[in-house]
Amino acid sequence: MAAAQRPWAAELLHIWFEEMQTADWFKPNSRIDHQLRVRFERKLMSLGAEPASNFTRDIKLAQAAILLFDQVPRNLYRKTAQAFAYDPLAREICKHVIAEGWDADLPDAQRQFIAMPLMHSEDIADQEASLAYFTKHLPENADFARSHHEMIARFGRFPHRNKVLARETTEEEQAAIDEGFSW
Repeated sequence: MAAAQRPWAAELLHIWFEEMQTADWFKPNSRIDHQLRVRFERKLMSLGAEPASNFTRDIKLAQAAILLFDQVPRNLYRKTAQAFAYDPLAREICKHVIAEGWDADLPDAQRQFIAMPLMHSEDIADQEASLAYFTKHLPENADFARSHHEMIARFGRFPHRNKVLARETTEEEQAAIDEGFSW
């Protein structure tokens, strides 16, 4: 893996793709959360106000920034509104990477994280783009993208976020949550 231009970016890519196991990416793990908090929380907070263009100089920097703004907050701030605070920045970087085609040569295990900001979006246009991306490039993950799309198409939001975002949950939304539509 080529080194990213900034030391934090190279470190995050190394930890995420070489030290962590696949299970660490998607299942809560207090050891991983602590490791990410110690190594990257200050960087997240200091870089989170920068424009997306500061992270779109090359694929490695953009890839690390997407992880920093999309995945790291979900580990550090589980079950809080802050977990989603950097989503707009991650999405903007994601869209740039995809538009430039920088993701094309990434291994699938890495490529999936490029498009996750689209999957995490509560905007139906982003969900359409996510579903198209995963169906075309990562069909083994298309069902997961489809389930996210379904929630946004159905409710216009992810019901499982309602509590932390101080939104009322309808009975229909609660039924969807109870059926397992929460990530």
